[in-house]
Amino acid sequence: MRRDAATDRCPKSEVTGQSMAWIEEYAVWKTVGGVDLYELPARTADAFCVLENLVRAEREHGSK
Repeated sequence: MRRDAATDRCPKSEVTGQSMAWIEEYAVWKTVGGVDLYELPARTADAFCVLENLVRAEREHGSK
């Protein structure tokens, strides 16, 4: 368990090609200044929101 995220399976088995693509797209999105989320497909915007919340939590609380 890591803060609010928990699983009973190995998280590495849950990483898909799509989730890796979202992480890479998120990094580019942050680099270019984070264009309006309303311009992105809904699933991409949702993934970016999840990633952004995780990054903020890490910054606020540090890693355990």
